[in-house]
Amino acid sequence: MPVPVAATPLRALAALCALAVCALVLCSCGNTVQERPIPHNILEGLIAAPFPVYWLGGSFEGMAVSEATVDPGGAYSLHYGTCLRGGEGTCVTPIEVVTSPDNGFLPGGSAPASRARIRGVDALLARAGRMIVLPTSGVVVDIYAPSARSAAAAARTVVPINEVGSPGAPLPPALPDTGFGEKALPRQLPPPLHPPA
Repeated sequence: MPVPVAATPLRALAALCALAVCALVLCSCGNTVQERPIPHNILEGLIAAPFPVYWLGGSFEGMAVSEATVDPGGAYSLHYGTCLRGGEGTCVTPIEVVTSPDNGFLPGGSAPASRARIRGVDALLARAGRMIVLPTSGVVVDIYAPSARSAAAAARTVVPINEVGSPGAPLPPALPDTGFGEKALPRQLPPPLHPPA
């Protein structure tokens, strides 16, 4: 039996509405924290840091740099990839590289750890090798990864963004405690007072 002409546009409209609803449902299932390119001005801030800031390049194991921050204590953090756990505001990325200018403190706390020689420096391995601490030059570089394999690959790759360095090359030896935190950073000092005119 032939379909009446008036029913065809109605069916087409119903099919179009069904497709629109499906598209909305699929879009709502996506990641709420989308990976976006990191702004160049953020990376420029890393280059201007007064100490070497380590990173893994623009991408590592297929994951692009997704965030770069500096905390109030002066440590720089670079995140690679999108959130593994959490969500907006509590994102835990697959790879994180933290450069701390406080070389008198090695993180890890009371967690079981072992030591290894990596690229010429005495490294601390914790969390079953998923966390690697590299004291080098006047900084401490912390690498956090989802697996010991990824952490080891990152330790072999990490280089300063603001100094000459080569992946796999020996790292500079650790310096004695630089006393970071015992004196104010230049940006923490108040501006000089001018005598009244």
